[in-house]
Amino acid sequence: MAAYADTSFLVALYSPEVDTIKALSWIQRATDPLPFTPFHRHELRTALRLRVFRGQLTPEQRKEAFREIESDLADNVIAHTAIPWTDAFREAEAIAESHAEALGVRSLDLLHVGIALSLGGRQFLTFDSRQAQLATVAGLKVKP
Repeated sequence: MAAYADTSFLVALYSPEVDTIKALSWIQRATDPLPFTPFHRHELRTALRLRVFRGQLTPEQRKEAFREIESDLADNVIAHTAIPWTDAFREAEAIAESHAEALGVRSLDLLHVGIALSLGGRQFLTFDSRQAQLATVAGLKVKP
């Protein structure tokens, strides 16, 4: 697995945002599917529902985003990927021990980076600046 996307990237991919064009451009150039874990599914679907709550999406737009996710899974743009949980938590804790106090990162940010590392990721796709700092200090190349 070359690249791992955090939720900020996936939200931009599946709903209109400032970074949507960058996310679409990256995914159109990709040669391998992005891993899509149960964690991604839960966090992405929750983020899209929150956008409805905030008035940033209509319920119909959210339904369409869910359909697009399923379509991209069927087309192998994103691919169901199991998480090696023990390894992911071990990686996240090691990063936290070294960097959490200096960067002020949250558990879920640490977990995303831990999952990326446990899956053998080399690139980390994010539009979150704090997440980008964390991925960088963990040795991942941040894109887009």
